[in-house]
Amino acid sequence: MRRRLMAAFVAVAAVAVISATARGEDWPQRPVRIVVGFGPGGGADIIGRIVGQALQEKLGQPFVIENKPGSAGTLGNELVARAEKDGYTLGIMTAGQIIAATINKGLRYDTLTAFEPVSLVATASLLIVARPDFPANDVEGLIAEARAKPDKIVFASAGFGATQHLAAELFMQSAGIKMLHVPFRSSPEAIAAVAGRQVDVLFDTVSALIGQVQSGQLKPLAVTGKDRFPAVPDVPTALSSGLVPGYDVTTWYGVFGPRGMPSAIVAKLNGALNDVLKDAAVRDRLSTAGVVVQGSTPAEFGAFMAGEFKRWNTVREAAGIPQQ
Repeated sequence: MRRRLMAAFVAVAAVAVISATARGEDWPQRPVRIVVGFGPGGGADIIGRIVGQALQEKLGQPFVIENKPGSAGTLGNELVARAEKDGYTLGIMTAGQIIAATINKGLRYDTLTAFEPVSLVATASLLIVARPDFPANDVEGLIAEARAKPDKIVFASAGFGATQHLAAELFMQSAGIKMLHVPFRSSPEAIAAVAGRQVDVLFDTVSALIGQVQSGQLKPLAVTGKDRFPAVPDVPTALSSGLVPGYDVTTWYGVFGPRGMPSAIVAKLNGALNDVLKDAAVRDRLSTAGVVVQGSTPAEFGAFMAGEFKRWNTVREAAGIPQQ
């Protein structure tokens, strides 16, 4: 009789644990890792650490950043895709990882089906800059120079297939111009090449360029988003020129997990994340990092990622960039 009672108690307890897990009530009970597919100090790493610290303070468990750089962030994504679906492995998704997925046909996961979107966190415009002695001072002048000298204006990027590269490709498609692309291995190398007057133009993040712009080493021409960017309020949008219809490019950051995470955990994490994004101190830290705070529902973030994949795949095809 005692054994039967003990067995019944264990069974009831197990059901209670499963039920609590399904409702997300007991999550998190141990540290949560946030996989960043890039090295320390980059935008994704900085955003991940700000968000992780805020979630740790709100939910009472450590949120630990794990950097897994390589293959434009896709190695980190693969790690998340293969992780246990228990809410203890999350990742930071970026525009660059979506773009990389349109180019790399050898990925061992499907970007559109392998992940559970949680929330968009932040967006940031890119900045179009030129060498200080470049003859153009704005988008109108840049387009005029490119039309007068097809394939003679040289633009740098942080790497073939990077967000910065595709942003420039979309700009050329929108304006009906051709410039010559020279990829570098990183943003600092590309920035140095423009500041050193080895190349003409660069599209890169505001946070990466603002120091050189403020010191006069680089000339700002426009921001790539549909609105002016708070960190450089005097720089107009490319869209306002009227010469690049529909041109609106932002880099972005969001939180995701492996597909199959319990919906209650996704909901709890989404609620906690959107709560901390409303906190003034967190918003200030993110603003200092050069981004604009967003937030979303899981469904909105999933639809956003799917739309970004479709958009950048179209840009890749129009630019004649082959899948590798």
